[in-house]
Amino acid sequence: MSEHTDERIQVTRDGEVAIITLNNPGRRNAMGRQMRLALRDTVHRLMVADPESRAIVLTGAGGQFSAGADISEMTKRTVLQSREILEESCEVVRDLLGGPKPVVTAVEGVAFGAGLSLAVASDYLVAASSARFCAAFLRIGLIPDTGVLWTLPKKIGPAKARELLSLAREIDGVEAGRIGLANRVVEPGQALSAAIDYAKTLAKLPPLGVALTKAALTFSSDDMDAALRAEIDFQPLLRQSSDHIEAANAFLEKRSPVFTGQ
Repeated sequence: MSEHTDERIQVTRDGEVAIITLNNPGRRNAMGRQMRLALRDTVHRLMVADPESRAIVLTGAGGQFSAGADISEMTKRTVLQSREILEESCEVVRDLLGGPKPVVTAVEGVAFGAGLSLAVASDYLVAASSARFCAAFLRIGLIPDTGVLWTLPKKIGPAKARELLSLAREIDGVEAGRIGLANRVVEPGQALSAAIDYAKTLAKLPPLGVALTKAALTFSSDDMDAALRAEIDFQPLLRQSSDHIEAANAFLEKRSPVFTGQ
């Protein structure tokens, strides 16, 4: 089944996995403002108002992930307009990072600029070996944005992140896997199918546990006391959940559990 919120953002489904496709292949899925707004609304809806999906895959059409922001729009903005647009981009990142459902990104072709930022904001990244990643912001006289100043150091460490962000150096999928940017590297043309398989595995896990683990990792991993507090706050809630009780009973009864998110 296919859903359309904007012709440049398409949603399809594979069981409990919702697949968001950036669909502007003629421009390597470069994102103008209207496309970005459609992405923001789509991600938010799938995260908070779509009970049918338990995991999300983010990918691009035409053998490319995304070349980043549409540069042709950039010279037409005032400072206040640019701030408003960046706020919209940050809303997408907040939902990808802080939303309750796991997000897997499938990267073929380029993930440049804001395209890299979106890929890094996901929970798991599957890359084709031939994929190309670049924080290309400085090439056009800008600082990195769309959350990548925060997400990339957490993903690959501050030293390597500083190198990629400050030199705008391009790397391929193989190197992305070696430095921890990509969780899995596959043959060209296989990133989407591998990402969907990854997402299906995540979709089988208890939704409440997945959501609270993701929240703890996103919001509490920079501070020891915050991490311990997350355990104290979240674990008692999960111990009262139907999914935990079902898992315990299934273990004792030697059967597979059926999770409902309750």
